[in-house]
Amino acid sequence: MANILEWTLTEASSDRAMNPVLQVVDLQVSYYTDAGRARALDGVSLTLNPGEKLGLVGESGSGKSTMALAMMRMIKPPGRIEGGRVIVDAADLTALSEEDMLKARLSKIAYIPQGAMNSLNPVMQIGAQMVDAIQAHNTQAPKADMEERCRQALESVDLKRGVFKMFAHELSGGMKQRVCIAIGILLKPKVIICDEPTSALDVSVQAQILNLLKSLQDKMGLAYLFITHNISVVEFLAHEVAVMYLGRIVETGSVDEVLGSPRHPYTRALLSAVPVIDPAARRETIRLKGDLPSPVNPPAGCYFHPRCPQAMAECRERYPQRTQLTATHAVHCHLY
Repeated sequence: MANILEWTLTEASSDRAMNPVLQVVDLQVSYYTDAGRARALDGVSLTLNPGEKLGLVGESGSGKSTMALAMMRMIKPPGRIEGGRVIVDAADLTALSEEDMLKARLSKIAYIPQGAMNSLNPVMQIGAQMVDAIQAHNTQAPKADMEERCRQALESVDLKRGVFKMFAHELSGGMKQRVCIAIGILLKPKVIICDEPTSALDVSVQAQILNLLKSLQDKMGLAYLFITHNISVVEFLAHEVAVMYLGRIVETGSVDEVLGSPRHPYTRALLSAVPVIDPAARRETIRLKGDLPSPVNPPAGCYFHPRCPQAMAECRERYPQRTQLTATHAVHCHLY
């Protein structure tokens, strides 16, 4: 049996010159609460190419995790996907039946959650859970082949084969997160969504998991959507960055463009909060006014204007259109 890394790397190399592996087009998600309709995602669009890593950043409440759940079609009531498309490998996930979407999970798009313990069954061995994942997509696969594939996946995330026979409570937090990553790569998905996969771990373990994700990307040509509030993680791991505020993307570009030359005042405020040891590399300090507005009653005009130190009269009247600064760098801001 071929190694799981070899299977995927061969396919990824041939896909790299093709069309985007992920296209999110005008995605809209609302939650219906007693206080009213909360627009968690308000027309979000982004693109991810084969073998690339896109970092999605923003403060808590900006809609990052809702984005991940919507792409996986895992939004639960009172939430609702109200519009848009999520296209992976030429298939619109929002248009699939429930049965077809069940098969698309892990095979086309996989999700690595923040809390690994909550996603593993405490009364099943790790290997049994992994085999179940394969059987859900291929009921005819020989059991010996499935078990071998699972053990190879565990080895690829630096776990011993013996983990196959262990239970979740026998594993450390870092080991559980590695198991989740192994499950995520089992069926060679085109896109892997990482929803703050290191935030619940110790700092030293965080570094190990990030190095592992980067190594797997290099070996297997994976395409990641990496959701985080940690700018340093994005700088280390990602190729592209998208900055999110109150359910909308406000700035996109390469890591060098967005982190090295941020244009949106919100992006600059996020970066000014990142500690920098070298005094020469320190950025201007930007203090934002107030808190993130409620998505039930967002401000008129630019959503950011009540907190923006550079707000103008125009910002209060209409939302800024997308301004293309370079071939890869774009911003929604009236300053440009």
